[in-house]
Amino acid sequence: MANRGIHVVPSGEGWAVEVPDGGAHSIFVTQEEAIAAGTELAKREKAELLIHGRDGRIRVRESFCHGRPVHRG
Repeated sequence: MANRGIHVVPSGEGWAVEVPDGGAHSIFVTQEEAIAAGTELAKREKAELLIHGRDGRIRVRESFCHGRPVHRG
C-alpha cells in the first residue's frame, strides 16, 4: 500500500478510516479515535495519512512512507 493515502473522513455522526482498495476500514465515534487508528495503519503500511474536516476538505497530511512522520498542513 506504499504511497497511497489513508483517509480520516466524516461518516454519518462519526468518523471513518478509509483505505484505498477496501473502502471504510473502521468507523469511530470521535475524530480523535479515527486519527489514532489511521495513524497506526499508516505507520504499518508506510502510507500517507490525510485528515479531513467535517466539510470534506483535507486539513492535515502526514506521510509515513519512509518509516517516520513528515507533517504537512
